[in-house]
Amino acid sequence: MQHGPVVRRRKLGEELRNLRHGSGLTSRDAAHLLGWHQSKVSRIETGASGVSPEDVTRLLDLYAVRDAQLRALLEVLAGSAGGGGAGWWHAYRGLIPPQYRDFISLESQADTVRTLETSVVPGLLQTAGYARAVTRASLDGLPADHLDSLVEVRLTRQRVLRAKPPLRFTAVLDEAVLHRRVGGPEVMRDQLDHLTQVAQLPHVQIQLLPFSVGGYVGLTSPFVIFSFPNISDLDVVVLDHLTSSLYLERKEDLEAYGSAFRTLQAHALSPDGSLDLIDAIRCGLR
Repeated sequence: MQHGPVVRRRKLGEELRNLRHGSGLTSRDAAHLLGWHQSKVSRIETGASGVSPEDVTRLLDLYAVRDAQLRALLEVLAGSAGGGGAGWWHAYRGLIPPQYRDFISLESQADTVRTLETSVVPGLLQTAGYARAVTRASLDGLPADHLDSLVEVRLTRQRVLRAKPPLRFTAVLDEAVLHRRVGGPEVMRDQLDHLTQVAQLPHVQIQLLPFSVGGYVGLTSPFVIFSFPNISDLDVVVLDHLTSSLYLERKEDLEAYGSAFRTLQAHALSPDGSLDLIDAIRCGLR
């Protein structure tokens, strides 16, 4: 379990080491050809230090990596692993904590996100009114301008669903999420309408766990699984707590949570059945 940037650096380093091995070069060879100290290559490969996107490009050129998608992923990954570069969220660094920025960074690089949510609608699916109500409730006493900025961050995150290619997003939601009247009936009606609309997107799937399921794995611990193109070893599970987040990246953890998510999907209503339940809950708000 590690903090986001450390996970990114370590995984980036592992991939660069694998690519170096594939090229037939030793770390001494690579350092000599690039005019670096061997210790720099070692620190990069162990995740002990960050690496700039420019240095990643030089390494990929040296290792004759031609896969454009792989190159782009590793270069962007370098920017989020403490080696330079900045995403849009860095403009809010004085407002949002480092762990939230790490989460957004992972979200922006992933090609697939799977999430179990037991209490609130996932951030990528929230309306402005719902996001405002959730933020106000969870951060009591927040100044109005800070509240506006945090809602703006939440909505800006949703760009990944409109990107080309878009993020593939699968959410399993406890039925209780849709009965909790966050912001009041009007806000919830708008939110349920929005869920129905966004569920029509081919890259978004929403399934509900009805109350009739009873207990299930993850009932007390919602989680998010980030998966990345080309390199399954970069996948990360994030467990969110009140004051911190845990990043799980061991193969055993990834397999366990992947299996748990498949089990949840099997017990949940189908996407069409879930839409029917959403509509029924919405009608009950009238």
